[in-house]
Amino acid sequence: MNDLAPKARSGGRAARRAARAAPLADHLRPIRAGMEGGTYNPLTTIQVEQIHTAALDALENIGLADAPQSGIDYLVNAGAILGDDGRIRFPRALVEDTIARANRSIVLHGRDPAHDLELSGSRVHYGTAGAAVHLVEPDGRNYRESTVQDLHDAARIADQLNNIHFLQRPMICRDIPNTIEMEYNSVFACVSGTTKHVGTSYSEPNCVGPAIEMLHMIAGGEDKWRERPFVSNSNCFVVPPMKFATESCEVMELCIKAGMPVLLLSAGMAGATAPSTIAGAIVQATAECLAGLVYVNAVKPGAPAIFGTWPFGLDLRTGAMSIGSGEQALLTAGCGQMHRFYDLPGGAAGGASDSKLPDMQAGWEQMCSNLTAGLSGVNMVYEAAGMHASLLGFCLESLIMGDDIIGQAMRCVRGIEVSDETMALDQIADVCMNGPGHYLGTDQTLSRMQSDYVYPSFGSRTSPKEWVELGKPDLLAQATARKDEILAGKPQAALDPALDAAIRAQFEIHLPAWNS
Repeated sequence: MNDLAPKARSGGRAARRAARAAPLADHLRPIRAGMEGGTYNPLTTIQVEQIHTAALDALENIGLADAPQSGIDYLVNAGAILGDDGRIRFPRALVEDTIARANRSIVLHGRDPAHDLELSGSRVHYGTAGAAVHLVEPDGRNYRESTVQDLHDAARIADQLNNIHFLQRPMICRDIPNTIEMEYNSVFACVSGTTKHVGTSYSEPNCVGPAIEMLHMIAGGEDKWRERPFVSNSNCFVVPPMKFATESCEVMELCIKAGMPVLLLSAGMAGATAPSTIAGAIVQATAECLAGLVYVNAVKPGAPAIFGTWPFGLDLRTGAMSIGSGEQALLTAGCGQMHRFYDLPGGAAGGASDSKLPDMQAGWEQMCSNLTAGLSGVNMVYEAAGMHASLLGFCLESLIMGDDIIGQAMRCVRGIEVSDETMALDQIADVCMNGPGHYLGTDQTLSRMQSDYVYPSFGSRTSPKEWVELGKPDLLAQATARKDEILAGKPQAALDPALDAAIRAQFEIHLPAWNS
C-alpha cells in the first residue's frame, strides 16, 4: 500500500498539470481580443471638451489645403467651404452632423471568421503596423533591407501568436522596385501568411486596382469580397500640419468605393509637423481626422473608417523621433480618450521602441505605451510588437517576445473583478479557521489558475538554481528557436494551391511558392 500511494499521487499531479497546460476554450481564457479598456483617463472631462472645441475652431478657421479636385467636389457638396486661398474649411455644424451620422461600430473581418474584430466602444485589439525599411537581425546585431519574404515570414509568425489580433503590414518590400508590383505583392505576402485581418497601404491610385482584383480572386468573387472585406487600407490622407495628401486622398476614394475599410491616419510629429505640446498635438490630430471623417462620409455615408490619430513624439534636443517615450504613451492615451468621446472606432500607435535591438530599453518602451493604450480603450493599437529604431526596423524575434508583453498589458486591461466570490471571505475563513493556513492547492486556487492568470511563454520565473539547472536559457535564443520552428513548417494560412497558381499566372508574384 505504501509503495503504491506515491505513484497514485504522482499520476494525479501529472494529470492535473496536463489539464492545466491544455489550451482553454476562448470564453475561459483570461485575456482575449476585444476586452473593454477605458479605465485610464489622462484628460479630465473639461480638458476633453476643450480639445474638441479647439479642433472645431481649427477646422472652421484654418481648414486644410491641397485636396484633390475630386475631394474638393465631395467636400463642398457636403457643406464644406472652399476659400480663395485654396483651403477647405469645415463649418461646426457639418462636423458635428458627420460625427452623429458616422459608423459607430465596424467589423474588421479576418479571412477566417474566427479572427473577426469588432471595433466599438473601448474594445481593445493589438497588432502590427508600420513601413519599416529594415529587418533587424539580433544574431550579429545587423540591419538589412527588408524583403517580401521577410514580410511573409512576419505574417506567418503573427498568425501563430494569440495576442497579435491583426497584421498591418510592418515592412516595405525593398526588393521589388516596381511600385505597383510591390503593393500587390505586399497584399499577397500578408494574406497568404495569416488568416487574421490585414492592413496595407497603396502609394498611388493606380496601385489600388490590381490589389482589389487579387482580393476578389482570394475572396471568391467581388460579391464575397464586399460581404467580408478582410483587408483594410491604411491611409495617410493628410500631410501635417493641416494639408491633404493629394494622391493618398485619391487612393482613399478608390478604396471606399471598392468596399475596403479605411484607417484615417494622421501622423504629425510633435515639435516638427505638430505642436510640441501633448495637448496641441492631440488637437491637430483630432482636427485632421475629423476632416477625414467628413471626407469619407461625403464619398459614401456610413463607410467603415477608423479614427486614426497617430501623433508621434520628438526628442526636442536632437530632433529624433521618441516613439518609446512616456510622452508618446500619453499622446496615445489622450487620443484614445478622444475616440471614446466621439464614440467612434479608433486607432493609435503603441508598443514601438526607439531601441535598435530587442533589449531592456525595448522592453520598457514597448510595455509603457502598450499598457496606456489598452487602458485608455484604444480599439486598434498599432505598432504593438516588433518595431524598433523609431519605426525604421522590424524584428521577428521581437514580434514573438512582444506577444508576451501584450499579454501582460491585456491582463491589466481586463482589470480587477470584485464580487462575493472574488473577495473570497468564505475562503479566508475556511483556510484560517479550519484549514492549513495557506491557499496552496485549494479548489478555488486551482480553479483560478488559468482563468485569472496570464503566464508568459518565454519570460522566466525560475529561481537562479533552477535557471542554472535548465542550462541558463536565454530569452532571445528561445524566441529565435520559436521563429525557426514556425517558419520550418508549411504556412497554416497558405492559399489553396489552385488559387495560388491562378494568382501567379495573372500577377508577377515575387514570393517563391512554398513547395519550391
